[in-house]
Amino acid sequence: MIYRNLGGTGLKVSEIGLGCEGFLEKDGAFTERMFARAFEGGVNVMDLYSPDPDMHVRVGRAVGGRRKDFVYQAHLCTVWQNGQYKATRRMDEVVPSFEKMLKNLGTDYIDVGMIHYVDSAATWKQVTEGGVAEYARKLKKEGKIRHIGMSSHNPVVALEAVKSGLVEVLMFSVNPCYDLLPGDEDVDKLFAEESYEKPLFNLDPVREELYETCQRLGVGITVMKVYGGGDLLTDSSPAGKALTPAQCIHYALTRPAVSSVMIGVHSEKELADALAYESASVAEKDYASVFATFPKISWKGHCMYCGHCAPCPKGIDVASVTKFLNLSKAQGSVPETVREHYAALSAKAGDCIACGACEKRCPFGVKVIENMREAKRIFGA
Repeated sequence: MIYRNLGGTGLKVSEIGLGCEGFLEKDGAFTERMFARAFEGGVNVMDLYSPDPDMHVRVGRAVGGRRKDFVYQAHLCTVWQNGQYKATRRMDEVVPSFEKMLKNLGTDYIDVGMIHYVDSAATWKQVTEGGVAEYARKLKKEGKIRHIGMSSHNPVVALEAVKSGLVEVLMFSVNPCYDLLPGDEDVDKLFAEESYEKPLFNLDPVREELYETCQRLGVGITVMKVYGGGDLLTDSSPAGKALTPAQCIHYALTRPAVSSVMIGVHSEKELADALAYESASVAEKDYASVFATFPKISWKGHCMYCGHCAPCPKGIDVASVTKFLNLSKAQGSVPETVREHYAALSAKAGDCIACGACEKRCPFGVKVIENMREAKRIFGA
């Protein structure tokens, strides 16, 4: 298992994490089996969006003595009423629900306290002005949560939250179909067939700005909906072709700022399929060759950081140089951290001899030589 820094939190999380929906309405034996397999595979992080008290008790028991090495990403603003999950911003519901969650999990702190499901400007305003943000800061000061996070499906609102400085971790829906759609307050549009009826071209610019802003500001991204609720794994995929779990996971993990993918596993096989990513070959992870054949979606001219351009005869890591270039262009200047990372590269854009080998291999027709020239101009080497 590879472990990544979770933004600037100081936490290190496994690339493959657990979602919690597969653990709902299951018994303790199932939970114990799944966690035993997850621990064996090196998993050390789980998202707990659901406030189901019975699931919390089962998960807490399964984690047991591993608690200090296990990262809980658990949500504020969710309550359990009449056997049902409900999102809320009412402080008289938020506070007791959080305290009950700690008790049921058998812990006195949460590593990342997620402000739950902020998809609209109105909800974000409610969070910042209605007591939720203040409560999250209070919990952090008391040590009951170590870091403040937020979950969202809307890049417009998520970008505002990231820029506010409140959010240290963002849970966001990342996959190659959703990434093409503009931000919207209606999450159902991400799943709607009509959203994909017309041809779509290239990454939505607000989503691109969101990922690059998170990278620049040190906000870690944890991923939900990596399989699009399972749709991307079938022939009814919005892209018009089925992808494999490894391809979906690799796409998400190659986005800027992404630290971990939370997989909503419902069976030991689904967990094994996700963990198999860690030992998958380069060919098995390769999403670019498949993306280039999608009938309704095109990334023509857009670098996907897929690595098909390699190897460079001068040893340039073209994907990394392009990523640093895009981060700087999005900022309008070169952030110090980006400059340091660029300086650490063994070969720079200025080493490019314009042989064109990379451009011949690129499935998306990216003008790599132009990018290298621009990177040399911006970084001075």
